[in-house]
Amino acid sequence: MVRASFLSIDVPCGVAVGDVSGYRPLAASNHAGVTMSAKSLNPAGIGPIVSSAHLAEGAFPALSEFEFGLILASHAFHRWMLRCINAAGVSDMSPLDVLILHTVNHRGRAKRLADICLVLSIEETHLVSYGVKKLEGAGLVASGRLGKEKTVEITEKGREICTKYGEIRNALLVKPLSSTNVDKEQLSEIAAMMRALSGHYDQAARAAASL
Repeated sequence: MVRASFLSIDVPCGVAVGDVSGYRPLAASNHAGVTMSAKSLNPAGIGPIVSSAHLAEGAFPALSEFEFGLILASHAFHRWMLRCINAAGVSDMSPLDVLILHTVNHRGRAKRLADICLVLSIEETHLVSYGVKKLEGAGLVASGRLGKEKTVEITEKGREICTKYGEIRNALLVKPLSSTNVDKEQLSEIAAMMRALSGHYDQAARAAASL
């Protein structure tokens, strides 16, 4: 079982902290460099830290904890991408535009719009199409054709921006994080679990769409 025992968060004012019956903190992880147990992160035993206590009252309160962490992490990640791309010299980009740029640059191969949507798990193809047009207007990507399908590939300017983005990322995010007690193997395990959980959310979304 993957346990993100090295993570801690500050609870904003007004956020519900549910006292869920039957909830028990997870045991400490045995990974090297990770010494905090769930109990030490929650010494008062006040229950899971969630944003919607009414959703944590069911049989799986840990899922609500995960969702609150995901909310905080996703917003922080979006802020980071925008600040980093601005520092790299590109403005007026959305978080999705940045994701598309890095996806197009990935492995240096031309991508179909369908490929980009699949990799980023995006249903609304028009959002990707609009993002590609913005990036193309900025000279960061170029359109092409593979048979009847439109393809997108990185330009030299786009590659330079991605390289500069990576340099800023290493200096401001990777190096400070590397100096902490975050276990790299455990972080990879958490990433794998998040990808697996995304499949469960997709399946639940399909089921909800049929109601």
